[in-house]
Formats: sequence, structure tokens, C-alpha cells
Amino acid sequence: MKRITLPLRAAIVAAGISLCGAGFTAAPAAAASLYNVSKYAAVLINSETGEVMYARQADARRYPASITKVMSLYVAFEELEAGRLKESDRITISRFAAGQPPSKLGLKPGSTISVHDAMGVMATRSANDISVALAEHISGSQEAFAARMTATARRIGMSNSVFRNPHGLPDAGHFTTARDIATLSRAVIRDFPQRYKLFSTVEFEYEGRAIGNHNHLLKTLPGVDGIKTGFTNAAGFTLAASAAKNGVRLIAVVLGGPNRFLRDGNVTDLLETGFDVINRRARGELTTVAANFAEPDDLSDAVMERLAEQGPAYDGVVLTATTERLVVPGMQPRAAP
Repeated sequence: MKRITLPLRAAIVAAGISLCGAGFTAAPAAAASLYNVSKYAAVLINSETGEVMYARQADARRYPASITKVMSLYVAFEELEAGRLKESDRITISRFAAGQPPSKLGLKPGSTISVHDAMGVMATRSANDISVALAEHISGSQEAFAARMTATARRIGMSNSVFRNPHGLPDAGHFTTARDIATLSRAVIRDFPQRYKLFSTVEFEYEGRAIGNHNHLLKTLPGVDGIKTGFTNAAGFTLAASAAKNGVRLIAVVLGGPNRFLRDGNVTDLLETGFDVINRRARGELTTVAANFAEPDDLSDAVMERLAEQGPAYDGVVLTATTERLVVPGMQPRAAP
């Protein structure tokens, strides 16, 4: 049997499915097989070597949603390093910034926020209003800042991305690719190793309030220390995640997920399979992520309707007591890491 690894099982459980005995039950929801979703794209890279360990639609143009803010913060980090911006500087909230749709902090026009706090709520709350305010503070307007974002993208090797705003709300001309987001993530880690820690913030304290990070993997997957989630109807659920283990850092990017649970489960599977492959290569095995990755569309449509859509119970899906893995009959197993 080929098995779906624990991360996908965890996503299934988190989504509200109860695994019991030889089957499971759940309430109906939406979304078919993850890889049948037209918006889906993914890539896994080794941050140190740049090796692309896995790619699926990695160069297809996609909307990045709030992962856009990683580029906005990259530009802000450049300004801080150049001395043209200080964390103590106060940013004034314009009427345009205050009028941005959620997710937002909700400050009124004319109020101010420090650069330090602005970056913190962008990385955690993913505040669209504060993203625009920071962009206006640095470049004078959202449009000028977006042009700088695109220019910066080209300079660091993002060849297929155009930015129209600093937050990632839908714009027909605002697009990227999974590969470009991995390139951006790698650049942040490489160019600003101290400031990268901002993306590890589980909770950011702002004026006595604890603002939680939307990246749940920071709390559920050991080794993950960033980077950024996102969601719009146009983009689907997006996530760029980085994890370090035994001196190796991997970056996984998933764009266009149909829901948070499948997105997070897919990223988790990519990272864990990647580290497993690296360990096995160190022992002399010649192997790849693709050869060891149990992809959701390897399953039949009947099974995926229950795993992805959380439909009626399927008696053929069992959780083994010995391996604690979800087993689907008729699929070949891979050795547990």
C-alpha cells in the first residue's frame, strides 16, 4: 500500500474529519483533489544550494495574495539597512490607506504607527491598511512603491512577477509564480538574516494586544520559522514556508490551495519529504522528492472526494495502529522516515 503521511492525516483531522476504526465520518465541505484545482502551483527548494527538489506548475502565473507583503517588507528592510528608514519613525495613516479592505489593523486617517509596529502587524495580522501606509511613507504613493517592488523583483531574480500594490489584494496585473516566491523567500533569508526573524513571530504585541500570526505551521511543525500566508478568492490559499533541520533549510511554496487545511498539509508533506530525502541521500541512496511524495492525485477520485471534500465515510481508508499513518488499499507503501 502507498500511504498518505501524517501531515495530510493531521490536515484531515484539523478539517473536522473523525477517523474511526476502518473508516471515517465528516460533514460535507468544498474542494476536489488538490491537484485538480486550476490555481494550484508548488515548489520545494534547498535554500542553501538552490536545488529545486520538487516543482508542479512552478512557473505558471498565479496571484500571490498576502505573500506580496514579503516583498513589501524586503523593500522596507533595504530602507532600514540604508539608513533612510528607522524602526522608530512614525507613519501617518492616509485616508486611502485607512480605506483598504480587511485584513486590517483599523487605524483612523491621521493616526500614526511606528515602522517597527507596522512591520510586525504586516507579518502577523497581514494588515492591508498598514501595508499601504508603509508604502506611501517610503515611496510617496502605492503606485511608486509597487514599481519599486517590481524592479526589486527583477534584481533578485524573480523573472515572472509584477506587483501593483503592497498587500496582494486582487489586481489583474499583479501576479507571480511559485518559483519566484521561493526566490524571494530565499533572498529575504540570505540578505536579511537578522530581520528574517520577524516572520517567526507567533504573536506580536501591539498596544497591549496580542496579534496572532496566520501561519499556523509556526506552532504545529517543528523547524518552521516563517514565512507568510495569504488568501483571496482569486488566489486561493497561499503559503510560503521555510524550515531548518540539522543545518539544512528548505523552502516550500504552495499557491492556489482550495482551503487552509489542504494548503498547510501539502506544505507540511513537501517539507517533511524533503528532509527525509536529504537524510536518505546522506546515507548513500539515490532518491528524489517526487519518488517519495504521496501526492493527493495519486488517489482515486472516490478517495479524494472524501479526503478533500470531507464527504461520506469511506470504509477502505484505515489508520494503522502500528504506523499511525492513513493507509489506502491498493497503493504501495514507502518506508517510514
